[in-house]
Amino acid sequence: MPKKGGKHAEMEKELQAQCKRAKVEAACSLAVMSFESPDSLFGSLISPIKQEMFFREYWEQKPLLIQRNDPLLAAYYQSLFQLSDLKELCSQGLYYGRDINICRCVNGKKKVLNKEGKVNYMQLKKDFDQKKATIQFHQPQRFKEELWKIQEKLECYFGSLVGSNVYITPQGSQGLPPHYDDVEVFILQLEGEKHWRLYKPTVHLAREYNVESEDRIGNPTHEFILKPGDLLYFPRGTIHQADTPLGISYSTHVTISTYQNNSWGDFLLDAIPGLVFDTAKEDVALRTSIPRQLLMQVDIADSTKNLSSLLRRLADRLENTRELRSSDMKKDFIMNRLPPCLECDSDPLTPGGKLPKIDSKIRLQFRDHAIVTVEPDQDNSVSIMKPPSCAWGGSAGWGGEWRGMRETHMMGTEDDSTSEEGASQQTHGLRFPLSYLDALKQIWSSSTVYVKELNLISDEEKENLALSLWTECLIEVI
Repeated sequence: MPKKGGKHAEMEKELQAQCKRAKVEAACSLAVMSFESPDSLFGSLISPIKQEMFFREYWEQKPLLIQRNDPLLAAYYQSLFQLSDLKELCSQGLYYGRDINICRCVNGKKKVLNKEGKVNYMQLKKDFDQKKATIQFHQPQRFKEELWKIQEKLECYFGSLVGSNVYITPQGSQGLPPHYDDVEVFILQLEGEKHWRLYKPTVHLAREYNVESEDRIGNPTHEFILKPGDLLYFPRGTIHQADTPLGISYSTHVTISTYQNNSWGDFLLDAIPGLVFDTAKEDVALRTSIPRQLLMQVDIADSTKNLSSLLRRLADRLENTRELRSSDMKKDFIMNRLPPCLECDSDPLTPGGKLPKIDSKIRLQFRDHAIVTVEPDQDNSVSIMKPPSCAWGGSAGWGGEWRGMRETHMMGTEDDSTSEEGASQQTHGLRFPLSYLDALKQIWSSSTVYVKELNLISDEEKENLALSLWTECLIEVI
């Protein structure tokens, strides 16, 4: 038998400690947040506002302020992130710029006060106390499990990446000048109080971040104080600024954001090339040559009529198309989203139980993390994709892979060139002939299904499909 101790023993000890912390946190979170499903999580986040009302009256339209006087919810919010967490987090090796920014709004401009290299807690606290600097902590879900659980469920709910930043601002200070963002924003007040001012957008549903000057934004449309347990939502493009009032030692809030570059315009830019490629195979009009010297001309007015006609042909084709070819947006989402938070339960990560047979009843695992997509290549294949952190090669190493995916969530990549080839391979997931598409949809859309009822011609194909999915832990046998 292998000796106990060393790195494996340390990892086991760390996992046991994480399990104990998770149980303590769960006792509080169960009472105020519902993690039963993505839908229930979002419902509890914006409670008492109903989801139908939120999307009908507020989403992408106007701010929503939910002020609560709920001690239990306030205590739960505080557990998400506290000023006192910084000392222990700094000991894990945080870096200025990557993990933490130190900044202050001075004369309407953002002044960055970062040092070089690793963050020293004593220096950080000194800048906070003496320079009245705001501490901006990037993507705390990498370290805080409860935020991981919340954001993972929100990514499933929205079908879009969800990031977060924590802002800790001392009294009588402001970290950022008036500005607007290119994301939908949910702000949870964790500690202390924050004075907020919101202004009418100059660019509705903005596609980029921008700082606005005080003389351009006019008077606030909303002005209020956020207290622990309160929630604020506002659409992208909403101009805002916030400060910690005098008499409040400091304020801590987390900004949860989503829907960056996730508009119809972005989707069209992503999906149209595949549509053009497919249509050109069957429509000779799209294969005819452009006029001579068109690329040399400044004014192409003579060709716009022909372009309009071709676009109408594409629109007609789109109306009769069941499947759009896989897009980069979809791949970016599946490659960069958070893995599911399984806490201490590793059973779903290992194939086990009965092998699927023709008479077996099966059920899809990780439904919110499995995506069926038609690949844009010439062999007309269909894939079922899941995050690369789920280790396509087998069960060994899943836990470590998932941890790595969480630690890099929303942080970008340090070297895209070295990982491009591996990433492109992993996005394919499990590939099958296009004739398997209906059967994959059947598994994805059904709570349970018998292998023998899959929409494939032969029993051999049905069993092979079920076995392939079972081997990768995508299904379980009921």
